[in-house]
Amino acid sequence: MNTYKSDFLNVLATRGFIQQVSEPQALDALASSSTVTAYIGFDCTAPSLHVGSLLPIMLLYWLQQTGHRPIALMGGGTTRVGDPSGKDESRRLLSDQAIDENLKGIRAIFSRFLRFGDGPAEKSANDAVMANNADWLNKLNYIDFLRDVGRHFSINRMLSFDSVKLRLERQQELSFLEFNYMILQAYDFVELYRRYGCVLQMGGSDQWGNIVSGIDLGRRLHNAQFFALTAPLITTSSGAKMGKTASGAVWLNADQVSPYEYWQYWRNTEDGDVARFLKLFTVLPLDEIDRLAALKGAEINEAKKVLATEATALVHGRTAAEEAAATARTTFEEGGLGSTLPTIEVPRAELKKGISVLTAFVRAGLASSNGEVRRAIANNAIMVNDQRVTNEKASIGEAELTAQGVVKLSLGRKRHVLLKVV
Repeated sequence: MNTYKSDFLNVLATRGFIQQVSEPQALDALASSSTVTAYIGFDCTAPSLHVGSLLPIMLLYWLQQTGHRPIALMGGGTTRVGDPSGKDESRRLLSDQAIDENLKGIRAIFSRFLRFGDGPAEKSANDAVMANNADWLNKLNYIDFLRDVGRHFSINRMLSFDSVKLRLERQQELSFLEFNYMILQAYDFVELYRRYGCVLQMGGSDQWGNIVSGIDLGRRLHNAQFFALTAPLITTSSGAKMGKTASGAVWLNADQVSPYEYWQYWRNTEDGDVARFLKLFTVLPLDEIDRLAALKGAEINEAKKVLATEATALVHGRTAAEEAAATARTTFEEGGLGSTLPTIEVPRAELKKGISVLTAFVRAGLASSNGEVRRAIANNAIMVNDQRVTNEKASIGEAELTAQGVVKLSLGRKRHVLLKVV
């Protein structure tokens, strides 16, 4: 039963965000009486964040919506090391140039969720902050850091943390570089306290040990009270990892996953996850979510469409979300060709000669190999212009062009790409 008095913890608890909180009563009292500054770190390992990053982003969103100040910490420094949490092998080391390019790509998403107060509007005490730990970690003197910070860490205790213990139990190598990650993360917490008065670090439940190390370091160096809050690691009802599909990660940047593909990802949510995902990944009121969650049978599909549209609107904007919903409606409910389906271009001369179905589906990204297309044909899962393909030697030519000048490629009922002649 939720007994929190602060809007912040009450919202997180009722929407299912909380796994663990350190000293919950003290944090609740602080959040009820003053503005709490909290942070979450995001390492720059790819040019875009993916759906797996949505839950921590939503934590920052609700923090600000309930009157507190969020810090989105870019891991320009810690990305050079690599977080071993939940990993079986060392993260590939990136060049400084690659890290900087990735950082540019992931920064943009936060403006969709947080108010940074850098526009013409009047500034507020809870305007979000975007920081980069490279600003302090890249300048550290190694010997001074060992003397001032490293002496406060017990190797015995570090070996007891799951991020280290599980790796060693599976007899997977853990480099000295990675072993330092939790010390650097703890130092980030202290540095953000010094610079911004940050007293709360949030993250996934696999970060608990790292966050607790920061709490301990803050007490030792500044006699300050820090707090930890973690959210559950999200898996689907069938046990699949959140944000992973057969074709790869579900990225948040539109140049890597289109708004339509993103909408379809949420539309394909398993029935048992709809209510939970509406609470976590949309900002719909809870009474509306309860109404949608009560839908049964075929009507649950209406709730999935709402989930898809609302989740897509948060990341890509309302217009793109409505267009994606309209495209899906045209494609699946009205039997037409949606104009915003993913599209690939082929030269007319190539189409005139004919393109094998195997080549077309691989090129469209609907399959990773000719063998995968053959297996899909055998399972009656391949269609061209909504006509089932049964011959793996079939080809696509000018005769297949529709009145709109395209060819519709479909893998199953839910994945479609348009082939457009240029």
